[in-house]
Amino acid sequence: MPTPSDRGVPPDGPPIEPIRVLRPRRTDALAELLKDLPPRPAVGYESIALPSGTEPATEELPPVRDHDRGRDRDVPRGRVPGLRRTAIAAAVTAAAVIGFGCALLLADRQESAAAAAPQPSATAPATPAPTPTASGATDPDGPGTLREGDSGPEVRDLQERLRHIPNVYDDGSTDGTYDATLTAAVARFQLWYGIRGDEDGVYGDDTRRDLESRTGG
Repeated sequence: MPTPSDRGVPPDGPPIEPIRVLRPRRTDALAELLKDLPPRPAVGYESIALPSGTEPATEELPPVRDHDRGRDRDVPRGRVPGLRRTAIAAAVTAAAVIGFGCALLLADRQESAAAAAPQPSATAPATPAPTPTASGATDPDGPGTLREGDSGPEVRDLQERLRHIPNVYDDGSTDGTYDATLTAAVARFQLWYGIRGDEDGVYGDDTRRDLESRTGG
């Protein structure tokens, strides 16, 4: 809707008429309808007199004492006083009876086992005759194993083969004696070439096989 530029001055165009007219509603239409209804007859109530002398005599209950109230509060609902003590006493009695029965059964078993045990004979058992042993002890690393303290031509052959391996037994002795120097050289050879089948410093089957393959059988 256009507004005039100056207040108090009527616009030049025709006045704007309202499109919709709001009218107040009549709220007393329901009251007018109720007036047309016929009046309802009044409902009366009949009074009945109570008979006298027919009510039985009542007795007054004794008052509840304070300590009885406190006792009722202490006892939880759904539990009977003394039931827990009775249950504990019954459990202890049952456990004692079961333990006594187990002790009797154990004693009977021990007596029966002692009766069934064989009695020792009067004569002493004959001692078994010792079995003959082999003259020479078997080496755990296999036959032909050399270790510190051995000597002979096999030790000399080991020394000569190790001298062909670079930086293992350079300028080592070839006197045929398995000493500490030769033990260290064998252990060094086992470590450098990954030989794990024999003990460190012991010339066993695995070390012999690897050394002979490197020094020409």
